Amino acid sequence: MRVFSQIVSFVFHPMLMPTLGLFLILHSGTHLSFLPFELKRLIYIIVVSSSCLLPVSLLPLFLQFKVIHSFRMETARERVWPLLFSGIFFLLGYFLLMRLQVPSLILTFLLASLVAVILALLISLFWKISLHMLAVGGVTAVLMGIAFRFGINLMVPVSFMILVSGLVGTARLYLGAHSPAQVYAGYFTGFVVVLLGVFL
Repeated sequence: MRVFSQIVSFVFHPMLMPTLGLFLILHSGTHLSFLPFELKRLIYIIVVSSSCLLPVSLLPLFLQFKVIHSFRMETARERVWPLLFSGIFFLLGYFLLMRLQVPSLILTFLLASLVAVILALLISLFWKISLHMLAVGGVTAVLMGIAFRFGINLMVPVSFMILVSGLVGTARLYLGAHSPAQVYAGYFTGFVVVLLGVFL
């Protein structure tokens, strides 16, 4: 069970969730499914770089300078600087996509994700919120928002994300990474911020 929980935590890592969210948006049956392949590829490159590759590239540096004590970042304060730079890279990716004039739904998802990262940063100054649950909550919310806003039947992917949410939450609790309150708070924050972003 411990190995399974570690695998779930790795596969659905917060830094991978923006890319998963983008994939689901582009294959949700909206007009975005018909974007040119070259544009889709460029969007993927920017999102993967700004939300995953660039933040990950700084972790060894943070470890060397004792900003974090391990890559797991087990305390709330250890997460402050990584979250700050993640937010900066997110903002950079957002501005690049704005320059490309990509569809507003993609920009909205990324902007809402940025707001969620900023909230997580502020909360991490005094409390350890679950970043895993924040991320899966945001991806679940964008699917539900698309389903309601565009009147599309997304029962299968939404059900999949709800199942994933339960697995990730259970895994984080089993590994002792978070308390139930931290898990619920993370999911609620990510879900509400992204859902409001899609509707507003």
